[in-house]
Amino acid sequence: MSALDQDANAGTTAVRAAHRFDEAALELWLKANVSGYAGPLTVEQFKGGQSNPTYKLVTPARSYVLRRKPPGKILKGAHAVEREAQVLTALGSAGYPVAHVHGLCTDDSVIGSWFYVMEMVEGRIFWDATFPGVDRADRPAYFDAMNAAIAGLHCLDHVALGLEDYGRPGNYFARQISRWSRQYQEDVDAGRDEAMDALVAWLPGNIPAGDETSIVHGDFRCDNMIFHPTEPKVLAVLDWELSTLGHPLADFAYHAMMYQMPPDIVAGLAGADLAALNIPGEADYVAAYCERTGRAGIANWDFYVAFNFFRLAAIFHGIKGRAVRGTASSAHALERAKSFPVLARLAREAMDRCR
Repeated sequence: MSALDQDANAGTTAVRAAHRFDEAALELWLKANVSGYAGPLTVEQFKGGQSNPTYKLVTPARSYVLRRKPPGKILKGAHAVEREAQVLTALGSAGYPVAHVHGLCTDDSVIGSWFYVMEMVEGRIFWDATFPGVDRADRPAYFDAMNAAIAGLHCLDHVALGLEDYGRPGNYFARQISRWSRQYQEDVDAGRDEAMDALVAWLPGNIPAGDETSIVHGDFRCDNMIFHPTEPKVLAVLDWELSTLGHPLADFAYHAMMYQMPPDIVAGLAGADLAALNIPGEADYVAAYCERTGRAGIANWDFYVAFNFFRLAAIFHGIKGRAVRGTASSAHALERAKSFPVLARLAREAMDRCR
């Protein structure tokens, strides 16, 4: 990710006009629902987060994070902050690295939309997948920490965690392709794309055989993790908006897609000199995941890549639609939406390799 993109996504700013709310009403809720809360309260807005507006709540003793549904008209089933709170609570109970959830509010009258409040985890976020702030000798350990985090997620027993109803088990690819195809087709404000239309037609009939179910994150990237301030350790995995029960190979292929992702779109390694950077190659990274999850290997890799570029393109298409309508939660959304046709093209290229 470029320095411009990192500046646009990292840190906080004053709350944007479209996302302001009654801070006094929030403070009353915090006093009633968050153990140990003590004001006064100062509210800032995180620059990143294209979908659910995210705020930093600062008090003299500690800081918190608030994520809310965006105001205005939203697509049915989107921006389900209550699901995020549910999965974070369940994962935290299993010792998985996530922020602790203090409370969920499903009363629109407090700040205008549903929200939840969680702890503020202090550490490092890497917006660039080359991990430029890390010593060359240490980079393999950071990649291994990411690999262990996603493998560990896929090895959790979702039934034992009370998440058996968190999504529908089975037929994940068919359901996801249908969902994102429909979302792409229904968002008329963002327009059509020839490559996306081809993918919508081709993907459903070319799903690999075999089915598995695990908890999947849906957006597992280096910039959705908080690392220890000085060690190659993942303290918290962030942004669970797209999580569900799904196929672990879809989730892992999305994460490993960083090897084919242009760095100016999201954190990607395409074009990077991995040997010079001392970053493990794609094949070694896939092999490490397979070893951790007891797999002999991953067949049909290009299908999983095509599916994931298609899915990400559909998400960026949605960002474009919200930017056109003026409801996007990031001032940077219009600029990000310009990457949509590039992602659609990469998806189509992976589809063509499958053929």
